[in-house]
Amino acid sequence: MADSDSALLEKVSAALNDGAEREALPQVLDLLLAHFACTTGTVHLLGKNSGMLQLAAQRGIPEIVLDKIKVIPVGKGMAGIAAERGEPVQVCNLQTDSSGVVRPGARDTKMEGSIAAPMLDSAGALKGTLGVAKPVAYDFTALECDLLMKAGRLIAEHL
Repeated sequence: MADSDSALLEKVSAALNDGAEREALPQVLDLLLAHFACTTGTVHLLGKNSGMLQLAAQRGIPEIVLDKIKVIPVGKGMAGIAAERGEPVQVCNLQTDSSGVVRPGARDTKMEGSIAAPMLDSAGALKGTLGVAKPVAYDFTALECDLLMKAGRLIAEHL
């Protein structure tokens, strides 16, 4: 793991340890966006009673999209599919993707390279998802996917 990757995980852990979980989530999201050079991101938490992904933090999401992503069913859209599969889901370009994982409203973000990852605790239980996106076409590397999963695990362990 690169030094900058280790530093990111240390910063995420410190942010989570310094504050209440929900208050720390926007700060953690800012750290992830800066590290991955992304401009848009979300953190969804799995509702204990509803079983739905509920928006807990966001950066850069246009107003037109916010209502569509406040609550996401597991299995729907990138975040829902990442939650269902227990692994990252990405698309190189949200604007032109035809895989079926991109919901029509996602195109309204004007983002292209996008990834959503499940937040799994050490027992493998789903706690939510996190996602980041760039305004340019981009394929996240296996190392970047792994780092996002590690950050998600840190968040999940604090929930």
